[in-house]
Amino acid sequence: MKRVIALVLAMTLCGAMFAGCQSIPAASTASKASEASQSAVASEPAKPAEITVVTSYGGDDGNRANYEKAYKAYETATGNTVKDASGTSNEEWKSKIMADFETGAEPDVLFYFNGVDANKLVQGGKVVSLDEIRKVYPDYASNMRDDLMVASPADNKVYSVPVNGYWEGLYVNKKVLKASGVEVPGANYTWDQFLKDCESIKAKGYTPIACSLQEVPHYWFEFTVFNHDTVVTHTKLPAASSDATGKEWAAGLNDIKTLYSKGYFPKNTTTATDAETFQLMADDKAAFAIDGSWKIGWFQQNAKSIDDFTVTYVPGANQRKSTDIIGGLSMGYYITKKAWDDPAKQKACVDFVKAMTTDEVVSTFGATAVTALKNGTTAPSDADSLVKAALAMTKGATGIAPAAQDGLNQTARTALFADIKNVATGKTTAEKAIDACLAIKG
Repeated sequence: MKRVIALVLAMTLCGAMFAGCQSIPAASTASKASEASQSAVASEPAKPAEITVVTSYGGDDGNRANYEKAYKAYETATGNTVKDASGTSNEEWKSKIMADFETGAEPDVLFYFNGVDANKLVQGGKVVSLDEIRKVYPDYASNMRDDLMVASPADNKVYSVPVNGYWEGLYVNKKVLKASGVEVPGANYTWDQFLKDCESIKAKGYTPIACSLQEVPHYWFEFTVFNHDTVVTHTKLPAASSDATGKEWAAGLNDIKTLYSKGYFPKNTTTATDAETFQLMADDKAAFAIDGSWKIGWFQQNAKSIDDFTVTYVPGANQRKSTDIIGGLSMGYYITKKAWDDPAKQKACVDFVKAMTTDEVVSTFGATAVTALKNGTTAPSDADSLVKAALAMTKGATGIAPAAQDGLNQTARTALFADIKNVATGKTTAEKAIDACLAIKG
């Protein structure tokens, strides 16, 4: 844990044996022939190729412009063409990706989650490991620290090269707070203070919390549960709603129900999209929103004045300090087996991932984010007030825990998040939602 915290702080400071004449078994001959073929591909002059790439930098993602700029620079430098098929990261997007792999329509390069979400890809031999790629391209991801790249839980091998990781925090509309007579939250902001402030904000005619319980309830789930456990125990999954962890999850879900019953979410929170509710922040109609480090780009593009916004710690309760945050290296670039076995695309894919994960490109995607770069990110000299606030927040972090949801498989997670609005509205109980989720997990 200390090493991970150190990473966050450092980031903010920008900082075969010889066989003789014996006969070789057919399997070994085939293996050596394959390696020789791959070596030949690596040494052949690069030829223009079209590669299909799928990332989560779609829709209104704050890093969409940075992604487009980076891959177009790759096209110019190599003569290759990128067929971009990116979308917005949600459960529907994840399902489509898995369906494409099942039907043989997978992309050549995939920017996707680590952890259990990618288990099917690893177990099915659909993606290529870092070790296998480095046998042919030794300098692949050489600017990254191997000890910080996330291994697959399926076989403990590394498959993806990260751009940057993430943190989750409380975005604040300072203009709305001022109009409501509420102070900007600090490092010791508590849940009780938060509830009191939400009441004041609501009384002034503003929406306290911008959130779609229909589409993106998971940030509030993470932190309301976090407020009932600790940095050390946050990723522990319950066996049932009745065990100690299950009770913590239930308490967190019931805190969301309280926020809903008090009218702190948008009136249409159970039917609205994430884009619709988040627009309330840009329109100076809502005060608070929890989201990730990537959302800084959204504010930079949509805020009337970036100085009207800041980002700080999510209010804490019980054993969790508000300065204990959620974050990690959750996503990275995979090269698919289908592309790796294609002589016309192999090098193009390798060059693409290398181009998208240089120190310079990673820094443009988020100088405030967690990374695996050996040299760390470089903060822009013209950093705005929101970026500076993010740097201060990560520098002051006292602990960091990965998201609990990452321990659930996609089907179980989808079921749980779909039920959060039902818990909030009283259509089901927190305990029933948890047990239904765990039954799928089992």
